Amino acid sequence: MKITIITVGKLKEKYWKQAVDEYVKRLGAYTKLELIEVADEKDMDNMSEKDIEIAKKKEAERILAKVKDDSYVYTLEIQGKQLDSVELARHIEHNMNIGKSRLTFIIGGSNGLHQSVLARSNFALSFSKMTFPHQMMKVILLEQVYRAFRIMKGQAYHK
Repeated sequence: MKITIITVGKLKEKYWKQAVDEYVKRLGAYTKLELIEVADEKDMDNMSEKDIEIAKKKEAERILAKVKDDSYVYTLEIQGKQLDSVELARHIEHNMNIGKSRLTFIIGGSNGLHQSVLARSNFALSFSKMTFPHQMMKVILLEQVYRAFRIMKGQAYHK
């Protein structure tokens, strides 16, 4: 199984990079992991709806260029379905059991995801109704994927 996480924007702060590195190391025991960062569009104050849509479309083109045709795609969306950790583990395991060997998780930028990315999604996943910085969301997602593998393997995890 290969898991790809595509994010808009780069991690800049050292503490986020350290947290990501820790979970990448831990996940290495369970799966092949690829982290892809695509460039974000500059977000200016007072952007019109049209400007926001143009920015999202440009980011979408970069994202979709990295998504493999055979990948099962999870998009992280506020309006998506909320799962607990065990349900996420079961969802990932189900995909593995039916032969989906490539899973891709997509985290959008500050303006969200363009409709073309949402249309490519196989599963809209929500971690909360709240909005999180994409840097933090990347760490949370990695932690939950790691926790999912621990659950699938019947290993101890913090409840």
